[in-house]
Formats: sequence, structure tokens, C-alpha cells
Amino acid sequence: MHKLSPQELEIAQLIITTLGLEDIQASDIDPQEPLFNEGLGLDSIDALELALAISKKYGFQLRSDDDKNAQIFSSLRALSEHIENNRS
Repeated sequence: MHKLSPQELEIAQLIITTLGLEDIQASDIDPQEPLFNEGLGLDSIDALELALAISKKYGFQLRSDDDKNAQIFSSLRALSEHIENNRS
């Protein structure tokens, strides 16, 4: 089990719910592990679904043409920090 902040745990649960990852527990996600490819194995369609869910829940847009997307979505921790810094 990995030590997740309350914010990271909330976002991990959002990822699981949004993407239908019922076989994963939020607390099992390593906050520094990659979300895409080798980590959780998410793909570009998952990123779009997740961006929409984040937009609805946290009140700001994640743009598909943002040059920082690779860094923003690099891990649960990076995504959590970006949301915390941009939520309305």
C-alpha cells in the first residue's frame, strides 16, 4: 500500500470510477508511478475521459493541445498537484 494524500486518494478514486477500473483499489495506486503505458496502462482515450471528469469535478479545463500534458498526466502525484493549483 502506498501513502496517498487525501487529494491523491480522491483523484485516484475519480480515475477508477471514470475509467471503470473496478479491479484496482485507490490505495493501491503508487502516486509516483506513470499513469500511462507501463504504470496503470492508460491510453489517449482514457486521458480524454479523465480530462472531462476533472473539468466537471474541479471546474477548469485540461486542454488537449497543452504542451505540459505529458508532465501533468505523468503520475497521480503530478496530476494532483496540477489540479490543486488550478481548481476553482
